[in-house]
Amino acid sequence: MKKPFIISLALVVLALPVGPVVKASQQAFPPHSIANSQLRVLPPNAAGRHYQLHVGLPASYAKETTRRYPVVYVTDAYWDFQKMDAIRGGLVYDRVVPEFVIIGLGYAGVNLDYDTLRRWELSPVPFGGGASGHAADFLRIIETEIIPFVEREYRADPSYRVLAGASLGGLFTLYSMYTRPELFQAYIAATPAVTAGSNWLFTYEEEFVKAGKALKARLFMSGGGNESPGFLGGILRFNQRIASRKAPGLAYQFRVIDGERHAGMQLESYVRGLRFVFAPLAPESGPSSDR
Repeated sequence: MKKPFIISLALVVLALPVGPVVKASQQAFPPHSIANSQLRVLPPNAAGRHYQLHVGLPASYAKETTRRYPVVYVTDAYWDFQKMDAIRGGLVYDRVVPEFVIIGLGYAGVNLDYDTLRRWELSPVPFGGGASGHAADFLRIIETEIIPFVEREYRADPSYRVLAGASLGGLFTLYSMYTRPELFQAYIAATPAVTAGSNWLFTYEEEFVKAGKALKARLFMSGGGNESPGFLGGILRFNQRIASRKAPGLAYQFRVIDGERHAGMQLESYVRGLRFVFAPLAPESGPSSDR
């Protein structure tokens, strides 16, 4: 009674492929890539800074060849470009934002120390030791080199530029708004490091107001509900400062992302921020009518 089973087992063994077993981890699978994205490396500038732009084009970009798109410039591209790209599709699908180009501001090269590089670029004043305090230089480069490059190479609409960033990037975003308020039409400052440099930004904002300068922009700012009390406390105080000004040309929204810490709050902040800054250009508002 056992012979048929033995014969069948032998046939199964003979039918197995001959050769070394290749594990899935050893096979050459193609890497996942972000659709409609490009990397553009700019030449090193006179200060030796070597920038790389992470470009995310809208889904319709290749087909609608005469259309121009608003642009969101986001700092810390090595971290936040993917966040922006992941968020954009759902918001466009819901018709609460228009299609837009994403330009992530980053650095060329591999195995880079992003923390050290970004401290140089994004802080308006020296703080915490190390090379920092060169936000004025970075903003000048954005205005005179990066924006002209983007608007020359891509069908960007210069009438609606958005600047976004988180942490030091959020500080740089606010600094840019008070320094060159006409350069961008809207700003997203997620968990901005407003207390850096012994609360330097508070003094800078006060000087802006005393000089009688006007703001005509949309600003979304946020903090994480479970961030360190000192850090969140600075954001809450700066929110009170902005809200109390009641600047007539500034459309402002603030939100605390409940239960989230410094990094986890950033995705929701960008979702909320993009919806707010693009509200004037949104195809629809309010409840969805057809989905």
